[in-house]
Amino acid sequence: MDNNQNQDPNNININLNEMVAAGVYCNLALVNHSPSEFVLDFIQLMPGVQQANVRSRVILAPLHAKRVMAALQQNIANYEQQFGEIKEVEPFVLGQNNNVNA
Repeated sequence: MDNNQNQDPNNININLNEMVAAGVYCNLALVNHSPSEFVLDFIQLMPGVQQANVRSRVILAPLHAKRVMAALQQNIANYEQQFGEIKEVEPFVLGQNNNVNA
């Protein structure tokens, strides 16, 4: 008898290895799109350094990008309900003389 016969087809086992589980820190994200995909670049920008490195790039189909947006909006609402409103600051614009104090 096949072991997969009794498994729920809607359940997916997701493996999270140690390297990926550690995550990467980002304090800047760039989002671009084409007709067929969304590209999210997650960047770590260090104060006083003129160069920033893309730490991770995620490419999504438009449908999945919309689902990620909805999940993020819901999680932000949950966070703010528990911890209070997240205060917004002026957006960081690449190419401007941004004085970042640590």
